[in-house]
Amino acid sequence: MTSTAQPPQPGAREAHPDHLGHVIFITAAAAMGGFLFGYDSSVINGATVAIQDRFDVNADTLGWIIATALLGCAVGAAVAGRVADRIGRIRVMQIAAFLFAVSAIGSALPFAAWDLTMWRFIGGLGIGMASVIGPAYIAEVAPPAYRGRLAAFQQAAIVIGIAVSQLVNWGILNMADGDQRGKLGGLEAWQWMLGVMVIPAVLYGLLSFAIPESPRFLISVGRQAEAKKVLTEVEGSTVDVDTRAAEIETAMRREHQSTFKDLLGGRFGFLPIVWIGIFLSVFQQLVGINVIFYYSNQLWQSIGHDPSSSFLYSFETSIVNIVGTVIAMIFVDRIGRKPLALIGSAGMAVALFTMAWAFSYRSGSGDDVSLPHGQGLVAIIAANAFVLFFALSWGVVVWVLLGEIFPNRIRAAALGVAASAQWLANFAITKTFPSMSEWSLTGSYIIYGAFAALSIPFVAKFVKETKGKTLEEMG
Repeated sequence: MTSTAQPPQPGAREAHPDHLGHVIFITAAAAMGGFLFGYDSSVINGATVAIQDRFDVNADTLGWIIATALLGCAVGAAVAGRVADRIGRIRVMQIAAFLFAVSAIGSALPFAAWDLTMWRFIGGLGIGMASVIGPAYIAEVAPPAYRGRLAAFQQAAIVIGIAVSQLVNWGILNMADGDQRGKLGGLEAWQWMLGVMVIPAVLYGLLSFAIPESPRFLISVGRQAEAKKVLTEVEGSTVDVDTRAAEIETAMRREHQSTFKDLLGGRFGFLPIVWIGIFLSVFQQLVGINVIFYYSNQLWQSIGHDPSSSFLYSFETSIVNIVGTVIAMIFVDRIGRKPLALIGSAGMAVALFTMAWAFSYRSGSGDDVSLPHGQGLVAIIAANAFVLFFALSWGVVVWVLLGEIFPNRIRAAALGVAASAQWLANFAITKTFPSMSEWSLTGSYIIYGAFAALSIPFVAKFVKETKGKTLEEMG
């Protein structure tokens, strides 16, 4: 997909839509892909214990079932751009919605562990496509004067999706009398949890029929009249749409289509700035944030909490995630990206080491395990503190930095490499946690805490502040 990170062209900078509500609706509809991303990331959390019991799989196999979706995400994200340039942004949204809906139905009605894994992979394809096309579409239709605020819809939709999935899971669990394998209408509770995903998937698909195609794509395929109509809708009737269409066409002709070869030439293969982007992506995942969203119910149950309480703790954590994201959105342009990242790293390290200390008091074995009351309370507080510090820093800052640190000539390709590194690191953490937790919860959180601590000197030495700089100033 062609790069969209261009400075606003003359005549566009002060554009204001006649109906801002319509533009917000368009943006919110596109951001539903982010909602699906967040929803799927967390909904499996309510089913891990039941899946392991239903299919009698070990921790390693459970890790594959959960993490395979992330491999699908990597593939979906890799192909989304090229497909969108061929058939349009809206069609890619519709394909993503279809894949996600099929995955939801298949995941709710699996025959065995192998086909549940397959359905998870298919859902991952849809999520990966949606995670790329949503921000790109929003950037292409948003008036420059509102682009930053509207772009934030995607991240907001992700954290809201996480929260809603936790709430839905909790409601289903209560209807099943607290038993993940309890029967409801002929299916087990965990099957309903995964099947309900079809509702936001269908909604995403329906909304895609109610929003216009990107004017950038329309111009690229010679549909100038349609593009001008969309430009009038989103930028206002006072804008000279003929001039705007010409500006977009000229900018697209000038764009350099960066390739993988452009990223090479450094001492260790990639250019140094590409390595910085890769390490930002990897550190964001190696602190173990997705362990909280994929496995928190299993985690709290493993230290003696009943399933209903575990779901409430998970939902509470998702609310903390939303609060932290809002804080980041408020301060990322005020105090800067680098200070926020350093604050988050320090806070996460302290919280993770505190969790490791609390879990060291776990006693018992098998299904009969517990923490002393004091350490249990500390573990819950530390887990929420970890999520808060992540959300107000690395959860938002990394994506902002990845959009800013690369020079224009390599931005698209470098972003692709960094995003792939992030999916792979996410896969590694998600896949290994079940086995690591059986080995030692304390050891697991010491390792995650060590990565959080290591990110401090990395940011301090290698990451440059990008606050207030134009993209052109980055090289």
